[in-house]
Amino acid sequence: MSETGFDGGEGEPALHGDKFKVDPGTPPSLTWKRKLTTEESALSSFSLSIKEIISMAPIGYRLWRHLRMEKNKSTSSDVFVDPFTKRHTSSCHGVPIGGIGAGSIGRSCKGEFMRWQLFPRICEDVPVLANQFSVFVSRPNGEKFSSVLCPKSPEILSDSSASGIGSWDWNLDGQNSTYHALYPRAWTVYDGEPDPALKIVCRQLSPVIPNNYKESSYPVAVFTFTLSNLGKTEADATLLFSWANSVGGDSGLSGHHFNSKFRTENTSGVLLHHMTANGKPSVAFAIAAEETDVVHVSQCPGFVISGNSKGITARDMWHEIKERGSFDHLNSEEMSLPSEPGSLIGAAIAASLTIRPQTVQTVTFSLSWACPEINFQGGRTYLRRYTKFYGTQSNVASQIAHDAIVEHHQWESEIEAWQRPILEDKSLPEWYPSTLFNELYYLNAGGTIWTDGSPPLHGLRTIGKRRFSLDRSNSIFTTAAATPTPSDQNDTAINILDRMTSLLNEIHTPVSMSSALGTNLLQKGEENVGQFLYLEGIEYHMCNTYDVHFYASFALTMLFPKIELSIQRDFAAAVMMHDPSKMNLLQDGTSVQRKVLGAVPHDIGMRDPWFEVNFYSLHNTDRWKDLNPKFVLQVYRDFVATGDEEFARAVWPSVYIAMAYMEQFDKDGDGMIENEGFPDQTYDTWSVSGVSAYCGGLWVAALQASSALAGVVGDKGSEDYFWFRFEKAKKVYEKLWNGEYFDYDDSGSSTSSSIQADQLAGQWYARACGLSPIVDEDKARKALEKVYNFNVLKVKNGRMGAANGMLPSGEPDLCSMQSREIWSGITYAVAAGMIHENMVETAFKTAVGVSEVAWSEEGHGYSFQTPEGWDFEGRYRSLAYMRPLAIWAMQWALTQKKVPKNEERKTQIKEESVVRQHIGFSRVAHLLRQSDEADSRSVFQVIFDYTCKKMVG
Repeated sequence: MSETGFDGGEGEPALHGDKFKVDPGTPPSLTWKRKLTTEESALSSFSLSIKEIISMAPIGYRLWRHLRMEKNKSTSSDVFVDPFTKRHTSSCHGVPIGGIGAGSIGRSCKGEFMRWQLFPRICEDVPVLANQFSVFVSRPNGEKFSSVLCPKSPEILSDSSASGIGSWDWNLDGQNSTYHALYPRAWTVYDGEPDPALKIVCRQLSPVIPNNYKESSYPVAVFTFTLSNLGKTEADATLLFSWANSVGGDSGLSGHHFNSKFRTENTSGVLLHHMTANGKPSVAFAIAAEETDVVHVSQCPGFVISGNSKGITARDMWHEIKERGSFDHLNSEEMSLPSEPGSLIGAAIAASLTIRPQTVQTVTFSLSWACPEINFQGGRTYLRRYTKFYGTQSNVASQIAHDAIVEHHQWESEIEAWQRPILEDKSLPEWYPSTLFNELYYLNAGGTIWTDGSPPLHGLRTIGKRRFSLDRSNSIFTTAAATPTPSDQNDTAINILDRMTSLLNEIHTPVSMSSALGTNLLQKGEENVGQFLYLEGIEYHMCNTYDVHFYASFALTMLFPKIELSIQRDFAAAVMMHDPSKMNLLQDGTSVQRKVLGAVPHDIGMRDPWFEVNFYSLHNTDRWKDLNPKFVLQVYRDFVATGDEEFARAVWPSVYIAMAYMEQFDKDGDGMIENEGFPDQTYDTWSVSGVSAYCGGLWVAALQASSALAGVVGDKGSEDYFWFRFEKAKKVYEKLWNGEYFDYDDSGSSTSSSIQADQLAGQWYARACGLSPIVDEDKARKALEKVYNFNVLKVKNGRMGAANGMLPSGEPDLCSMQSREIWSGITYAVAAGMIHENMVETAFKTAVGVSEVAWSEEGHGYSFQTPEGWDFEGRYRSLAYMRPLAIWAMQWALTQKKVPKNEERKTQIKEESVVRQHIGFSRVAHLLRQSDEADSRSVFQVIFDYTCKKMVG
């Protein structure tokens, strides 16, 4: 799309205009900045009121009991959230490294490598402090400088080991050093530290490139150091890159890990082979540096960080570089000895060079890793997207590291071509461009997984009780014995594996066809770019949570539309699924079917994604009112974005069924769905009853989108029918208008007149899709002005974002935890809706509050971990959340091509002209209607729930 500056196929983004030559030593003018002296500040989490504690006590008790039972069984959690386990938090997060979906390693603005996410559901937040860049400088006059390029942390201060990393020179003051972030790049400028006459700039880059479906999947980052000698004498400098054989936490202590040297054309480095414990797949890291006529690279394949493994110590390794400037004199083998259990080992590479006075030199390092398999708790294994280009061996990490060094100039040129037009747009407020790009961190650090698109690799665990027999022919054994050449020595194993794979695929074919694998909807000739998962939040373990993706999806639609279409195909396939297996709800303890035909699932799963959807177990989301309309609206939005008619035709049956399923929630036959008195939408602690502004608006917009999509696929009857239904429902929705805004709902409760920030979600999406507005334009503007004056300006003078609910009195709506919160992603979405209504200045004044709280230096330390929301004091709930990607909905609104709006029909559709369509639609809807579930709670549960309800009633 033109908005991104790219329009290319797999791995071949097309630059519009000349390629940009980028100086890696010069950060752009608009970046997120922090001094390295920035101190850690404690993050404050939200708290519940007494009323909320009592109200949510039944949920809390069931959740606690379930987690305790699982802990006793030592099994992986089957619950999507664990609020009882305290996590390590930091206020100093920076740009994470790696492409998309191959695992993520975070990095702090001070230089620490932290927040490790290489396996599903596992996030190791604590830094691995041995992973560092360091510099050593000597001058002809005898001056010497040496330091780790990271300020000393309290953990280092407490390290009393004489041979550990506490013995290194942690001399960086950081007063003259500044970190700059503009995802997927970051720059650290060490201005005269540690050598006053040497300026060092480290530019970090990961290959996240719009419309690039190849390199963007690589697990790699490149670090280019620009060294400017401002002195009058030459400087002999060595840059050291040290890395522990660990995947975060205490993983490095499990033992049996080893390292080995490698050399490829123009690069040298070390492979660190991590033999992951506890049934997780092994990982290989590669640290590498580019050798040039100026830069000499030497390797230390192993040193002992802690414990009793054999080899030189961390202190010895440091001393070798400090005294000799390289590892050339180090007597080391090509491969280290395996580590002992309880010991942590590492490796290092050194790049040495001489910098003449008043000259500039560059040194380039890379870090890559290979973890080809993704294993899920349900027993299925998938291959990551990057294996499509490099294969599944772990030693390919060295090749990836080499290729990154060779290709990173091209990557940066493409990233610059994408970002520069937005950075140079003077019509945008200064805070917006850097926040826009930096919120994309979540595409890497959101527990993201990107597969190669192949069916899962099956094992015996996924077969269950089915009978089978492996082909017992012995032809492979005689063949192997007849030609006992070295190349054939593994033929027996290979042939048996081939037979097992073939059999398992044959067994699982019917199961795969009844899953949410959207690859089955790919049409002939369409590219399979793989399948994509990301968590609702690093604290909320559900993949592709759909009610939240509704907001976040604009980032993928604009930057990686083929991934977005892949997600929509998965959900289109999921609409057709029916899974009658039972799941227990936290809300009331009842047992319900996991997923019924016609319902859009809440999420694509976690324990066994695509095969066992709806990992969320708080409510029965088959009765939620927002999921199905959101599916229809996203599908049509993505068709508008891509113009892909094959996609539209493939998912049209699912769209029709999703709309027919909703018919059961129109209780009075007026064409409008009604909420059922519980939190049956994305605000899942905020109850709503009857016709509501939020779900009702989504329904009206979805009816119009269904009509438009029917026109695209050539279904004229459905096009007219859904338009007739749209006009009918629109009239009912108008009844919520009270002269200033749309009421929260029409139930007549004490909070029915609450001013909901997100009341015009349907109007926003209709505009975003180029459809006709669902409400009169003057009413939309008036309602948004009300939201701005109450939900925004009445909270800390508009510097916090938009409160979800405000009462007409100007007080916050305290009826639930979520009504009194400010949600970052909702604030961005409301601002996007304002832009569509030509309220651009008001939109930026609304959204700046999120930037103030999450990203500003005076804020609350939420950078690169924007929470779902916070209370009026800025205390967070759910760090690192998906929904803030909705800032890209603002960019969509700002740059959207003016799609011709649907012309009002010249002749009104008469009811008698769509009778046949109505009969057919009603029959489908009748077949999809759910039966009422019997109450499966115990007597104790019923009494407990009733008591808590009465106490807050």
